[in-house]
Amino acid sequence: MTNSNKPKSTWEKTRKFFNDIHLWAGLISGLVLVVVCFTGTVYVYNTEIRESAAKHLYQVSPEKGAARLGLNFILESTAKQVEGKVISVSVPFEANRSVQINVKKEGDQSRSGTTYFVNPYTGAILGNNSEPSWADNLMKDLFSLHRWLMLDRIEKPLIGELPNRTLGSYITGTATILFTIGVITGMIIWFPRKIKNWKQGLKIKTGNWKRTNHDLHNSLAFYSIIFLFMMGATGPFWSFPWYREALQRSLGTYKEQPTENRSGNANTKIDSNGEQSEALVPLDLEKIVQVSDKFLDYEGSYRISFPQKPEDMISISKYKVGFFAPAAADKIQMKSDLEIDEVQIFKEKPFNERISSSIKSIHIGDVYGSFSKILYFLACLVATSLPFTGTLIWINKMKKKKKTAQAAKEVLV
Repeated sequence: MTNSNKPKSTWEKTRKFFNDIHLWAGLISGLVLVVVCFTGTVYVYNTEIRESAAKHLYQVSPEKGAARLGLNFILESTAKQVEGKVISVSVPFEANRSVQINVKKEGDQSRSGTTYFVNPYTGAILGNNSEPSWADNLMKDLFSLHRWLMLDRIEKPLIGELPNRTLGSYITGTATILFTIGVITGMIIWFPRKIKNWKQGLKIKTGNWKRTNHDLHNSLAFYSIIFLFMMGATGPFWSFPWYREALQRSLGTYKEQPTENRSGNANTKIDSNGEQSEALVPLDLEKIVQVSDKFLDYEGSYRISFPQKPEDMISISKYKVGFFAPAAADKIQMKSDLEIDEVQIFKEKPFNERISSSIKSIHIGDVYGSFSKILYFLACLVATSLPFTGTLIWINKMKKKKKTAQAAKEVLV
């Protein structure tokens, strides 16, 4: 005699409820998630891939004992070869990397202008980013696929007047929300009824492919659960304004976005005729770095952003270097006369502000340098596999139910 008619316990009913949610969330979003997770896996190393395809721009080979040229000299040398105004300068800590100078020419509508790569030992311009490499084009395609399923490449709206980029963003954002629901419900149904059996859920058993597939789905997801949740919870931030606002409000960091006129040119000077002319070297970079080092006394790379309006400050960001180096920068706001206005040490900020300002880093794994990227890369691989292993589990269960029902009919006959 079987106990098939025995009433289900509260835990069994609850577990079945969450299991159904987990199943349908996965089935509905599965195909989109495979695309989003796979492209996300590759995009973890976006910077490294781009730089490896253009090493001649990013890396230099200084002769033994060679000393770097002064930053002001590098800018003056660059000024003789290019026209425009400086937007920012990136000064690397590493001895084998180039200095990056962002210059915006008149009529240039891009936000950051053109990036010129300069050898800090010779002052020679190594090239610029105006001609994308194969890696740049590849990563742009992957980003389009990740964010908008490449619908942004289709000009004519597919649904009414809704822009295809927005449509693609809605689809990927919805799939990511379902993914997050799947992560949460998966954790609930994974948790064993008896605590003493929890170790069984951490093992991957071999010998039977169905059992192995089941364990790959459950165990690998458990090991990656924290990273999967962080990726999923932050993903819709760029898809839905309501989600972005809700997340910011929950962190207590939401601010109304003011409409401001960003016109102005802090890097201009007035010539003898009263006309405006652009100045490429507006500030003393060596002095800026020297003053900043007094407040940020550690080894790191600098990014110095110049003011775009006369009333704006000089913005200095310093990034620590190393395998475990945090991606977040410490910042200094400095007046044009090099008087310090504000020093922001990232680790001293309230926890909610640190999280809010690190949403992108949390999403792509760029939190603690190469260390966190390795973990995210592996977690993204797991995320890519989950729709496959989950679908196989569902198919096997359907087959098992069909066989059980068939066997029951034969017994009745």
